[in-house]
Amino acid sequence: MSELNDLLHAANKVVFLTGAGVSTASGIPDYRSKNGLYATGGSPEYLLSHACLINEPEKHYDFVINNMIHPEAEPNVIHEKMASFTQKGNTDIVTQNVDGLHLAAGTDPQHLVEFHGDISHVYCQKCGRSATMEEYLASMYHKNCGGILRTNIVLYEEAIDTQKVEKAVKAISEADLIVVVGTSFVVFPFASLVQYASPNATMLAVNRDPISLPANGKMITGDAVKAFEQVQVD
Repeated sequence: MSELNDLLHAANKVVFLTGAGVSTASGIPDYRSKNGLYATGGSPEYLLSHACLINEPEKHYDFVINNMIHPEAEPNVIHEKMASFTQKGNTDIVTQNVDGLHLAAGTDPQHLVEFHGDISHVYCQKCGRSATMEEYLASMYHKNCGGILRTNIVLYEEAIDTQKVEKAVKAISEADLIVVVGTSFVVFPFASLVQYASPNATMLAVNRDPISLPANGKMITGDAVKAFEQVQVD
């Protein structure tokens, strides 16, 4: 089988660090590739910022509902294989993705850190009550109090939840195999999580384009779907 398969089955404790490239095969565009969300023009990083939400909420809302919500998307083989490993109890996933596909694939929630939140969770900034995605798609205003609705994704200028950071750091520090999949690894603080890895841990990246890794890191450049199709699950 493949090097990835062999390493996964030889490891005692695995952590997957995943990014948008994991979900492109499910029909969700990534961010920073030449055909990604950030290559469409405009100012996506501003539109996904706390400043935009506060100062120009209509622009933020329009960008999110037109570019970030993909109810038709289903998990692909990468999500499914990773989920199977979490069900064995020795594997964690720390993801940048907000699409919820890791959970939809059957990932054990106890072994998942959605570092940047989940776009399906919507709440009112005025009264704090939850709202459905259907309500959010219909209007940016909460029907109960008129407050402005938002998703719970972490926007630029907002802090990552402390408990999520602690859970991610714990998972990485305990792993003897760290597998980075589908991310350019340039968004911080996510990219800095690897500093908490054990010096004895093996690090492997599976990505369409080469990324910067520690000196002992291994790079598989290519299609992550093909790489995970070769992974066997016991």
